[in-house]
Amino acid sequence: MLYVPELIWAILGAIWVSDDSQGCRPAEVGAVIAAVVASWILLLSTGVGVLFVFDPLGTTHPGSQSQELLGVRDLESSQGSQLLSTARSVAVRVWESRLRLLCCCLPRDESHRAAFSSIAQLVSGFFSDTDLVPSDIAAGLALLHQEQDKMEQCRDPDEALSHSPSSPIAEDLQAELEKAAHCMQFAVAAYGWPMYVYSNPLTGACKLSRDCCKTQSAEYDIVGGDNMGCHFSSVLHSTGLQYRDFIYVSFHNQIYEIPFFVALDHKREAVLVAIRGTLSLRDLLTDLSADCENLPVEGVSGTCYAHKGMSQAASYICKKLLNDGILNQAFTIAPEYKLVITGHSLGGGTASLLAILLRSSFPTLRCYAFSPPGGLMSKALADYSKEFVVSVVLGKDLVPRLSYPNMEDLKRRILKMVSNCNKPKYRILLQGCWYELFGGEPDDFPTEMDNRRKEELNQPLLGEESLLIRSSSSYQGLASEESPVHGSHLPLFLPGRILHITEDGPSRRSCFSQVRYRVQWSSETAFRSVLISPRMMADHMPDAVLLSLRSLTQDSVCFAPCMQCMKQMSSFA
Repeated sequence: MLYVPELIWAILGAIWVSDDSQGCRPAEVGAVIAAVVASWILLLSTGVGVLFVFDPLGTTHPGSQSQELLGVRDLESSQGSQLLSTARSVAVRVWESRLRLLCCCLPRDESHRAAFSSIAQLVSGFFSDTDLVPSDIAAGLALLHQEQDKMEQCRDPDEALSHSPSSPIAEDLQAELEKAAHCMQFAVAAYGWPMYVYSNPLTGACKLSRDCCKTQSAEYDIVGGDNMGCHFSSVLHSTGLQYRDFIYVSFHNQIYEIPFFVALDHKREAVLVAIRGTLSLRDLLTDLSADCENLPVEGVSGTCYAHKGMSQAASYICKKLLNDGILNQAFTIAPEYKLVITGHSLGGGTASLLAILLRSSFPTLRCYAFSPPGGLMSKALADYSKEFVVSVVLGKDLVPRLSYPNMEDLKRRILKMVSNCNKPKYRILLQGCWYELFGGEPDDFPTEMDNRRKEELNQPLLGEESLLIRSSSSYQGLASEESPVHGSHLPLFLPGRILHITEDGPSRRSCFSQVRYRVQWSSETAFRSVLISPRMMADHMPDAVLLSLRSLTQDSVCFAPCMQCMKQMSSFA
């Protein structure tokens, strides 16, 4: 708090310096400018210092607790387990207080308190065995990115399934691509006016401002939680549907209760349910409620469980659709239509679980999940969903690779990189920034792995005592490339069959070069590790996914006549 007035004073000083200094002595002006510059240098150096030495993952008493934890292994088992249990409960309380402070604008009801507690337990458990500062993590990510790029250059290129219409597999792939591209328009539309303005920066705001007032007509009662009508206006613009085509539209947003709409898609003869992805703090809490929750499904053999937050969101939408008669109303209007469910990110994961819940009532339903989270459902449910769910993943998107075991594996790899690289951290960070911005060949940082025996790798090279507070599975397997075993966290998988879209050509290109994509069927095993890339978040954006799908479908439309001409020429010959 002492730095807040210091920052305000520095800002005021900068404003005064930029003002007209006529009538002042040059020496006084120079002294004031020097003082202002010095104050900004001090503030900047303090901020950089915090990044390098402050541990944001510690507790309120980091010194005493770390000493206790370091001495746990020397105590008797009962005393040690009691100390560890106390330390875990303290860490959970610390993270709960941080979450309450971050979400101070949200109500303090029972559902929010339960979500805070669940998320605090998850985060505190993940960070409890590490002693890393932000610069350690940045250095590890920079090293890991270059290591992954080196491995990718050495690996043979994957054989992509061609989407030529000459084979049955390709025909299936092409048909799914066209359906996915069509459904993605509705998944993007579910985000409302923010995504519409983002996708149409020049004309979007003008169109919506002209139409918002018109939407507030007598029929506005079907739209909930959209006071100005801008959300629904953007949905009309994005989908091209008429007002009468919408059966139900809800922008109501609470934790475990996310917006969605139901519409009649006459082009594909479908009753379409589109679920919105993450767009608010409440949605983020739903995302982070990543504990496993039982999801029993009739006719599925094996253990059935799923992501808690998305499972509850799917149950909420399922009750609305069935108990409120929304689907009955839709199929009364169009009884021959089929049910299609779609969504992006949080909406994609919720749509997949909703499809599983509705499968017994609507056997012909289809679901298209775009960029769903990797830690979503059990293996039994993932195998069951392959019959009616298609997941679409673009490039090195982080979210489909996001699960607790994958994050534990990423932490283990970061620790391995940082602990065994004998170069100074500033050099790693500078060269890593250069590589991220301008590319080039990955640096081959020498390590001391080859000169040390595996049994000597229980203490890292960096850090005064240890990068880890206590012995844990994260560090015990540093010398091995195998992922550690995560007994306390059940494995979760992506839903359905997986369409993986990647850029065709070099990974780095100029800003003005045209991007070409290729697509292939993939499996959940291809998403067992997090890939570090500048595009790991950009590939998750819904507009990027829609652009790639449109590019693929347009290329196939142009390619099909060419293949037909070649067949005619060959038959003529």
